[in-house]
Amino acid sequence: RPSIVTKEEKSMVAAAKVVVLVALAARRSCAFVGAPRVAASTRLRDASSVGEVSFEEMDGSKVRIGIISTRWNPKVIDSLKSGARTTLKELGVKDENVFETKVPGSWELPTAARFLALSGTVDAIICLGCLIKGDTMHFEYIADTVSSGLMSVQLSTNVPCTFGVLTCDTEQQAAARSYAGHNHGISWAKTAVEMALLRQEALGMAKKGTINLGFGADEDEKKTGDGKPGVPEPQRKIFF
Repeated sequence: RPSIVTKEEKSMVAAAKVVVLVALAARRSCAFVGAPRVAASTRLRDASSVGEVSFEEMDGSKVRIGIISTRWNPKVIDSLKSGARTTLKELGVKDENVFETKVPGSWELPTAARFLALSGTVDAIICLGCLIKGDTMHFEYIADTVSSGLMSVQLSTNVPCTFGVLTCDTEQQAAARSYAGHNHGISWAKTAVEMALLRQEALGMAKKGTINLGFGADEDEKKTGDGKPGVPEPQRKIFF
């Protein structure tokens, strides 16, 4: 004879099932939520240890710098260019050794940079632009292509190209990196001078003592005991 289950007993069984399901869901939630919390705290600690890049004292009196800027977002670009020009002057770069030109937008930067690099008139190029994300994929295509294009230009021409293109989600982010906050044009100018000096030294064009980056041998090491030109030490040879 089958046993008769009352309504109260059915309710108790249903309640027990609910408790078990809630406990299992909570356990799974802790398994997934716990790890991101640890990762987040790790990221926070890592972020606190990151600061602005530092630069050594440099003499830019013998370097030639090109500045290519876009006409889009003029307030941002003008501020970046002003910061770059002021910094170049502080580093000793002469006004006659600074070449400036403009292009319509960031898409045209790689082509203009290649023209300038191939002209042989500059040791490094600062490329200034500002891309602000909109409602379409236009932002992603332009940002990726321009960054790849500028990398290709500097590798194929041996003229360093500083990636001075802001890629921001909002106008506020662009402002915070130009006229309303830390002007990134300052660090981009310093980067350009350092890379220009590196290029000169690597290609044997740098004045002795301008900057010591380890390329080539000193003049004294290039002479033998009798004062005649000799062969640099093997460990100082650089192969390109």
